[in-house]
Amino acid sequence: MKKIIFALFILSQMINASSDCPGKFINPITDICWKCVFAIRIAGVKVAKGGPDPDSTPRRPICFCKGKTPPVPVPGIPVSFWEPVRLVDVVRKPFCLVNMGGMDLKGTSYNRGDREENSKKQLNTSFYHVHWYVYPILYWLEVLIDFICLEKMSIDLAYLTEFDPLWNDDAKTAILNPEVFLFANPIAQMACLADCAAASANLPLDPLFWCGGCQGSMYPLTGNVGAATSGLQSSLLISQRFMFKLHRQLMLWGYMGKEGQCRKYPMPIMKKSQYRLQLTYPVSEKCHPLGSSETLWQSGKEYPYKGSDFGYLVWRKRDCCLTPIPIKWD
Repeated sequence: MKKIIFALFILSQMINASSDCPGKFINPITDICWKCVFAIRIAGVKVAKGGPDPDSTPRRPICFCKGKTPPVPVPGIPVSFWEPVRLVDVVRKPFCLVNMGGMDLKGTSYNRGDREENSKKQLNTSFYHVHWYVYPILYWLEVLIDFICLEKMSIDLAYLTEFDPLWNDDAKTAILNPEVFLFANPIAQMACLADCAAASANLPLDPLFWCGGCQGSMYPLTGNVGAATSGLQSSLLISQRFMFKLHRQLMLWGYMGKEGQCRKYPMPIMKKSQYRLQLTYPVSEKCHPLGSSETLWQSGKEYPYKGSDFGYLVWRKRDCCLTPIPIKWD
């Protein structure tokens, strides 16, 4: 971990710094809500209570996994927990890395995503870019040494929407989600009220996949928000849309339920209950289910200049079969 921090420091000296690009490095001790790792289930029994948690773990004391090596089913113990795995920047200025201390990769200010007011239509619109980081902090901090259920990857900047030609084009992005035309009607959007209520009370409704809960519609899968009420609301919605987009592109997979106990599996339609979002910038906050209302906790979380861009930590529900030996699939 010390090598990573040192490398990031050296990188910050090499990359253009800009007063117009705010941000900070995450402090794993003070900025991460470690209570979000709960609830924990072992062998189908909840051993540690936590926030809203989908009951996706089969209630069985033993599970079995079979891979290429060994070629026979191997028994294990079902384990379920929440794992912090990704970081998200939602920014107005292109190439501004909020979660990397405010590094500016470009040093320009074209195509800003500031909220604009249309006096004729009385609508607020906004556009934001997203940066996606691989961030398996549990593994790198060695919180659970040699725990085979943890994602073992390097911390990395994996995706920038500045290079995605579909991110700012609502029409072209229909290539990824042709079903959008089925939900572009008042009846389908009214159903999102139920998703908002469910997410705020407990968990979002996975069958209503076209809804972003209290933040608005999941479609289009772009950085454009047609009815922006605040930067926090817009950034939460944009984060959900981007995660849905990555699922549709098969860049994010499923890890929960019986299917996810042995290996990840394709999930082209994102199950919203698999994730939680925790605000890390400009002010750290505890984690919340996707689509839950931000009304009760948004005060003081957004302010002019350095508080108009946002960083989030993504928590993912993980169901795993803890076997005595690693399973090889390839």
